[in-house]
Amino acid sequence: MEILMLMTYTAFCWAVFKIFRIPLNKWSVPTAILGGFVLIALVLLFMNYNHPYSTLVRDIYVTTPIIPTVQGRVVEVPVTANTPLRQGDVLFRIDPAPYQYEVDRLEAALANANANVAQLEQQVRAAEAATAQAESDVLASESEFDRQARDELEQAQAAVRQASAQYELARTQEERYRELVSRGTVAQVDYDRAKRQADSLLAQLNQAQAAERQAAEKITGGGAQLQAAREQLRGAEAQEREARVAFEAESGGMNPQVREITAQLEKARWDLGQTTVRAPTDGMVTQLFLRPGAFAVPMPFRPVMTFIHTGPNDRAIVGAFWQNSLQRIQPGDEAEVIYKAVPGHVFKGKVDRVLPVLAQGQAQTSGTLVAVESVPSLGKVPVVIKLEEDLTPYHLPAGVVGSGAIYTHHAHHVAIIRKILLRMVSWQNYVFGELH
Repeated sequence: MEILMLMTYTAFCWAVFKIFRIPLNKWSVPTAILGGFVLIALVLLFMNYNHPYSTLVRDIYVTTPIIPTVQGRVVEVPVTANTPLRQGDVLFRIDPAPYQYEVDRLEAALANANANVAQLEQQVRAAEAATAQAESDVLASESEFDRQARDELEQAQAAVRQASAQYELARTQEERYRELVSRGTVAQVDYDRAKRQADSLLAQLNQAQAAERQAAEKITGGGAQLQAAREQLRGAEAQEREARVAFEAESGGMNPQVREITAQLEKARWDLGQTTVRAPTDGMVTQLFLRPGAFAVPMPFRPVMTFIHTGPNDRAIVGAFWQNSLQRIQPGDEAEVIYKAVPGHVFKGKVDRVLPVLAQGQAQTSGTLVAVESVPSLGKVPVVIKLEEDLTPYHLPAGVVGSGAIYTHHAHHVAIIRKILLRMVSWQNYVFGELH
């Protein structure tokens, strides 16, 4: 651009000297040369500060490396390179057979687990029925035993009352004979007979009382049949509790085994769905080298293709400007961009934003301290420019490089010089060549 200004000034001086017939001497020529250098230097300094110019304006686009989630042999690649795609269009397919086999296996395992749960439910119902039967048997045994035991107790009690009455009568008779013997009224033999009778009845009374106690204890402890029925009831209740614990065991409202297999089945179905890789958004695939037969592996550093997003927020025009003019640049300032691919055309736009960070100053976690000597050189400030004209009719490839200028609100009357120079540079894009 400086050369253009010098050439323009030279042409201007030549025209002035010719038109006004100024003589070429030791005063006029040095004055024109020195004045030109001073004038151009002042204009450049003032213009560069208020209306910065950059030879590096790049079309930045967003890409996504396509990495398969599952591994397998590629069986189909229906996509065509550089062809617009819609979100959800198929990019390629991986052989789904191994993953379908796993889904089938887990579906069978889930059916088996559900059958086991149904069997557990049946076991609970059977255990409940066994417990109810055992309870019924206990009640029947208790009823039968209670009737028999009470009859035996009543008979024993009646025998005790009878033996007690006979013994009391015999004891009274013995005491009367003892008194009569002492008086000499009756013989000793009669007394001995009465005493033996009383002792015999006392033994019968003791025997009757023992039978009464045995009958009472039998009622309290229960008989062998009743004890067996109660043991059977306790066993049935234990089996019912065990079956109910196995059936009612839950994890998240589901049998643990069923839930585990269900989770595995969902994962297997998800893996099966991942065998078909689809476009994440609207865009396209370029430089497509994937072919059927290739083995796709989910490795972060080995994508199988690169997807280029073409949404309205997936491309941006970014220019790199020197930091000297950073205090002048503001969002909304007028900007113009030119491309070598479109000679003679100037695209108008506005400053959208100034990016708040520079890549040269980043620091990441490490065991090394950042030294001043290791800090990269000061970089240019990235400025996002939003063009007012659609670039689609010009068929510009994503990532194209151009030049651009920003016209700030300061010293706006000087911006005309920058605009003229920018257009002159754009016209120069018609002239190019290659040497072989």
